[in-house]
Amino acid sequence: MSNNWKIAFSVAGVMLLVFILSIAGCVSTLNDFVAQEAGIEAQYKQNQNNYSNYFNKLKEMAQVPDMYAAQLQKTYNSAISSRYGEGGSKAVVQFIQEHNPTFDATMYRQIMQTIEAGRNSFEADQKTLLDKKRLYDIALNSFPSTLYAKMFGFPKKDISKMDIVLNEETEKAFDSKKAGPINLK
Repeated sequence: MSNNWKIAFSVAGVMLLVFILSIAGCVSTLNDFVAQEAGIEAQYKQNQNNYSNYFNKLKEMAQVPDMYAAQLQKTYNSAISSRYGEGGSKAVVQFIQEHNPTFDATMYRQIMQTIEAGRNSFEADQKTLLDKKRLYDIALNSFPSTLYAKMFGFPKKDISKMDIVLNEETEKAFDSKKAGPINLK
C-alpha cells in the first residue's frame, strides 16, 4: 500500500471521526433541550400544585376558628346552664369564683405559620422555575447549541407562558417604576 492510500485512509478516518462526534454532539444537545423543556414544564406544574395546596390548606385551616368559636359558645352556654339552670344566676352579686372557658389563640399562630411556610415554599418553587428558564435561555443562545436549536426548531414549547406568578402591586410597581410604602392596615 502506497503512502497516498495511507494518507487518504487517515484523512477519511479523521473525517469519519469528526462526523460521528458531530452527530453525537447534536444528539446530546437535542436531548438536553428536550430535558430542559420538560423540566421547565414540570416545574411550572409543581408551582401550580404548591400554590393550590397552599390555598386549600389555608381555606381548611380558616374554618377551624369558626368551629372553635361555635364549640366554645356551646360549651360556655352549657356550663352556665348547668350551674344556674335555664334562667341563669339570679344573684345580684356572685361570690363564687368561677372558671369560664378561655379562648386559645394557638390556632391563629398555626395559621400564620402555615401562611409563612406556604409563601416560603412557593417562593422557592418560583426561584427554581426562573433558574430553569435562565439555563434554557443560555443553552438556546450559546454556540454551537444555538445552531442545533435553530436547525431542529427549538424551542418546541412556548416557555413564555410558563412564568412566575406575581401580585398586582408588583406588576404596577414594575410597570410604573415606582413603589410606595406598604399599608399594613
